Amino acid sequence: MSVNAVIFDIGNVLIEWNPERYFDRAVGEARRREMFEALDLHGMNDKVDMGQNFTDTVTAFAEENPAFAEEIMLWHDNWIEMASPAIDHSVRLLRALRRRKVPVFALSNFGVQTFEIGELHYPFLEEFDKRFISGHMGVIKPDPRIYEMVEEDAGFAPGTLLFTDDRPDNIAAARARDWQVHLFDGPAGLAARLVEERLLTEGEAA
Repeated sequence: MSVNAVIFDIGNVLIEWNPERYFDRAVGEARRREMFEALDLHGMNDKVDMGQNFTDTVTAFAEENPAFAEEIMLWHDNWIEMASPAIDHSVRLLRALRRRKVPVFALSNFGVQTFEIGELHYPFLEEFDKRFISGHMGVIKPDPRIYEMVEEDAGFAPGTLLFTDDRPDNIAAARARDWQVHLFDGPAGLAARLVEERLLTEGEAA
């Protein structure tokens, strides 16, 4: 079946997302390991991605865990350093698809406030035809409901959507709804898939 629209995840597809790398620099690997083993920081972030207020959520988590309070607040104060840099080749692919008039959507686990921060640093986040951001939707991938919500709004049959994401569980959930999928392991692989689907030429995908 032909592809009518391409759906991009954002974290680790268009923008690198690596809190552990940031904390290794900020507090040292030993302290980072201690903190991440003791606390579910990614679970905290999931609450933000589901729509809870970013500042309130991180501050409350810091207050609940005073032994790591200072480090936890770095998640809030230096968030953009965890969400960087942009993956330039992926951004070029997004823009090449737009030049070809291929509809491009975003489907990403992102908080309301953190997405606003991201927009300030990465103007390409405003270039999608539609953006499906979990914080606004109240549900995160890989919950089947978020894919259903995209289908209800996208205007295309599920089988004509090509979705790329770096997490196998998110890809499996999309495949279960009959979406076409590409497990992202670098922009070169995505570029090859877009050429294979005849959405871009090799030159456009470079």
